[in-house]
Amino acid sequence: MAAYNDELKHLAQLREAQRGKWDNINPEHAARLRVQNRFQTGLDIARYTARIMREDMAAYDGDSSRYTQSLGCWHGFIGQQKLISIKKHFGHTKGRYLYLSGWMVAALRSEFGPLPDQSMHEKTSVPSLIEELYTFLRQADTWELNHLFRDLEAARQAGDSAKVAELEAQIDNHETHVVPIIADIDAGFGNAEATYLLAKKMIEAGACCIQIENQVSDEKQCGHQDGKVTVPHEDFIAKLNAVRYAFLELGVEDGVIVARTDSLGAGLTQKIAVSHEPGDLGDQYNSFLDGEEIASADDITESDVVIKQNGKLVKVKRLPSNLYQFKPGTGEDRVVLDCITSLQNGADLLWIETEKPHVGQIKGMVDRIREVCPEAKLVYNNSPSFNWTLNFRQQVFDAWQQEGKDVSAYERDDLMNATYDDTELGRQADEWTRNFQRDGAREAGIFHHLITLPTYHTAALSTDSLAQGYFGDEGMLAYVAGVQRREIRGGIATVKHQDMAGSNIGDDHKEFFHGEAALKAGGKDNTMNQFG
Repeated sequence: MAAYNDELKHLAQLREAQRGKWDNINPEHAARLRVQNRFQTGLDIARYTARIMREDMAAYDGDSSRYTQSLGCWHGFIGQQKLISIKKHFGHTKGRYLYLSGWMVAALRSEFGPLPDQSMHEKTSVPSLIEELYTFLRQADTWELNHLFRDLEAARQAGDSAKVAELEAQIDNHETHVVPIIADIDAGFGNAEATYLLAKKMIEAGACCIQIENQVSDEKQCGHQDGKVTVPHEDFIAKLNAVRYAFLELGVEDGVIVARTDSLGAGLTQKIAVSHEPGDLGDQYNSFLDGEEIASADDITESDVVIKQNGKLVKVKRLPSNLYQFKPGTGEDRVVLDCITSLQNGADLLWIETEKPHVGQIKGMVDRIREVCPEAKLVYNNSPSFNWTLNFRQQVFDAWQQEGKDVSAYERDDLMNATYDDTELGRQADEWTRNFQRDGAREAGIFHHLITLPTYHTAALSTDSLAQGYFGDEGMLAYVAGVQRREIRGGIATVKHQDMAGSNIGDDHKEFFHGEAALKAGGKDNTMNQFG
């Protein structure tokens, strides 16, 4: 980004070259608009954020404590407020991303209304949300810089040269709210061509990182529900290729692909893989199929399917749904094969969907993957579908029991009970939960921790709290004490909601366009002044 004074000098020269035709244009105002609009297109954003992700991935490879995090956001405003909050509390956005959850798009952004996470929502709603998120993040840049420019103007009028220099430095070194988005393309919404076309739309909207899963597109299920059906590796590789070609076509050469495997919880496949010789990828996939060994054609019926498995004829288990079943207990082996294959065919990061948050379980799979692909690292779903309290209390219970510690005061199946909140076990479980991301990054190769749909839950929780008080005995105090007073004391920008929505920006633009004739909204009668 060019320095403000450099832009000012350039625009002054540009105006001068117009020989009076641009005399109404103030170079300071034009320079200000340029600085406040750093990114011209979504592709500018995708290229910028891809570099950030690549740098972060390299940093993690050298130091596992430098893992990254994100929260899923279902609206541009939610994403914007998240980044404003991060900058306010931590002073920077380094290592903090946004996650775009297909689950939340289905549940909250579909024209059909709330839908389950089964890829039934409009595919265009995904790039639309990416574009919306970046629109709000860019507006946050404009909003923050607008305040700095107002302060700069006041400092100049006051003749405070030291303050002017300080503010110009802040403007020139301003950190954007624009951060990488890991965007969920589900199972690709169709064949490889459909995946390619949608990936292009997502990248054009600003996505530098696309996450794709190995489920059958038209049978896609939420990763934490039953009935998941995976595809042979050749089908998934074609979609990885489609996404990579989309990145390359659009000039995002370091775009990031996250290959997600649902094999740990998926017991079904729609297809038998094509195999050309024993031990090839298709044969390895088919080796996991459940079936019954047969001796001759007399052992099969007209609708049976027979394959050669480990040198023997096997009648594979075919369900009434026309799907094929995998052997029980093969989930982890299939995950390892999926991950190695994906990394060897262009994926940059892995996503292993698990049924519980357990560092040891994740580490066991990653260690096996790293025997073949030492650079392997994960994006991990810290899912709200897990009962985190119960899971970690049971993990502590089991660890203590294995150590020979007395656990007779605890009922394992009832550990969610509030009576355990202030016990030694409850406190230990909370500490394990607190350290889960650090431990996972250090021990299990987790580069990026995300919560897929936290803001779905926070919106519901805060609305429930306000509704209970406002429509009950508290009345207006429920809003004043529970929301506004906390906003004021917490320094949350939305307390001045007119300013957050762009009122002051609009006032300044009126002055740019109309000069002294501008009719501004931010005068003495604006009630926003009550908040200082």
